[in-house]
Amino acid sequence: MTKTYTPPKVWTWEGQKQGRFTSTNRPIAGATHEKELPVGRHPLQLYSLGTPNGVKVTVMLEELLAKGHAGAEYDAWLIRIGDGDQFGSGFVDINPNSKIPALMDHSTNPPTRVFESGAILLYLAEKFGEFLPKDTAGRTECLCWLFWQMGSTPYLGGGFGHFYAYAEEKQQYPIDRFTMETKRQLDVLDRRLADNRYVAGDDYTIADMAIWPWYGGLVLFNQYEAEEFLDARSYTNVLRWAEEIHAREPVRRGRMVNRIRGEAHEQLRERHDAADFETKTQDKVEAAG
Repeated sequence: MTKTYTPPKVWTWEGQKQGRFTSTNRPIAGATHEKELPVGRHPLQLYSLGTPNGVKVTVMLEELLAKGHAGAEYDAWLIRIGDGDQFGSGFVDINPNSKIPALMDHSTNPPTRVFESGAILLYLAEKFGEFLPKDTAGRTECLCWLFWQMGSTPYLGGGFGHFYAYAEEKQQYPIDRFTMETKRQLDVLDRRLADNRYVAGDDYTIADMAIWPWYGGLVLFNQYEAEEFLDARSYTNVLRWAEEIHAREPVRRGRMVNRIRGEAHEQLRERHDAADFETKTQDKVEAAG
């Protein structure tokens, strides 16, 4: 049985174990080292990793390009959070919170920095006039679901995912606590999608792009190896929605960008041109090396 923990009057940082994140988690902000970020030739410069939060933005950019918005061309630079790249001075200048993704828009003067994935989606939707309803009621519904994702997912990733998949010791209380909340969230989504094709209604929006990498990941990709544990595929409306979005070509492409795990042919670790999807996936890079 795990010993009961008695918190001290004042907590101090003593290198407490954080599972696989021990080397990067810390209770202070700011840069740990000097490192400038590269800048490519496109207006939009993305610094990211192919996690669910990173996938939101690359899907959005690929969807904009598929609609013909040439101004959405982008360079996607790989930020290896396990190596602490997010604590480099250049990255911290864009995002003082040291979390991916971070975006610089060089089409403005001076360039505009955007951080937090939900803020990036909203910025791009407003910049290009896409994937965000223009009527007040539709826009409000979309933003409600966008912010639902931003507020809910920390319980899924930092809560359930951490204690179920990453913690060195499995403890029933936190796993039960966050499993209950994750299943409640899936039920919220499942009930919404019972009568709606997409999360905000009839149209595909940034709300779907935000929610799909997290909750679609649970029902389609065995995220955290927890599909069976959560009985994730029993949420049939979520499954239908997730499969429909996964079938979109821009979504397939966006999910490949900055990806460093999984099948080599599905990893495009950096993206600087649309042709990279055909010529620079990891299987081709390894074959050429």
